[in-house]
Amino acid sequence: MNRLPSEWRRLYAPTVPGSDATAQADLIDGTQLVDAQGRVRALVLQLGRPADWRALSRLWQGVQLDLAWPAPAIAVSGKDGHQLWFSLAQPVPVAQARALLTALQARYLGDVAAARVDLWPMTDASAPQGVRHAAVIPAEPDRPEHWSAFVAPDLAPIFNDTPWLDLPPNLEGQAELLARLVSISPDEWEEAQAQLGVTRAAPPTPTAAPPEHRTPATPAEPQHSPTGPHTDPRRFLLDVMNNEAIEMHLRIEAAKALLPLAPPN
Repeated sequence: MNRLPSEWRRLYAPTVPGSDATAQADLIDGTQLVDAQGRVRALVLQLGRPADWRALSRLWQGVQLDLAWPAPAIAVSGKDGHQLWFSLAQPVPVAQARALLTALQARYLGDVAAARVDLWPMTDASAPQGVRHAAVIPAEPDRPEHWSAFVAPDLAPIFNDTPWLDLPPNLEGQAELLARLVSISPDEWEEAQAQLGVTRAAPPTPTAAPPEHRTPATPAEPQHSPTGPHTDPRRFLLDVMNNEAIEMHLRIEAAKALLPLAPPN
C-alpha cells in the first residue's frame, strides 16, 4: 500500500484525517491544503531563480535552533528552487500564515532579493476561496525529466544547479521522509509569533460597529488585544498595519496584503 497520501494528510491536510482506509488510498490533492474556513496547516517557503540551498539552509536551521521548531520538509520544486514545507498541528487563517512566513523571510533571508522568494498560501481572487497554495510534491513534471520531490537534508545541496529529479521519485521513499517529521504545536506556533513580533488581535465583539465604520485598533485599545484569537484575515491585517509595536517591515507587508482583501465599493 502506498503510504505517501496518508503521510501527506497527516502533516498538511487542514484537518488531520482518521484511519479511514478509503481516504488514505486517495491520490494527493492540492485543493485539500485549504479548508472551508480558509485555514491551512501547510506553510511553504521557496527560494529560487536560482536555487540556493546554502542561503535557505540558514532558515531551515534557524527555525530549529532559534524557535525550537521541528525540522520542516525539504523539497526541490522541479523547476528552479528549493522549498521548505512547514506542518502545523492546528490550522490557522491564511493571514496569520503569511505574516509569519514574511517574518521568517525578513529574519533569515533579508539579504536575498525578495523576487527570489515565494510564500504560500497566497491570496488570489481567481483561485477557489480566494487562496492559492503551492503545487503538491511530488507531481507530474511540466517538463520531461523535471520531477519535484522531497529530499533528505544531506542531499539538498546537490540540487543547487538542477533542483529536480530526472526520474519519478520512489513513493515509498517519499513517504519515509515525511514519516520522520512532526508538526509544529500550538504552543510552538504562539511562541514563534511572539519572538518574531507577529502578534494577533482579538476578533470584534458582536456589539462593535461594522468594520467599515470601526476605527482601526491600536495597542492601547483593549477590545482589540493583539494577543487574542483572530479569525478574520482582513481584521488581522488591519491590526498588524496599525500596531506601532510591530516592526515596520511587517506593517508594510500587511498593508500590501490588504490590497486584494479590500471590500468592494
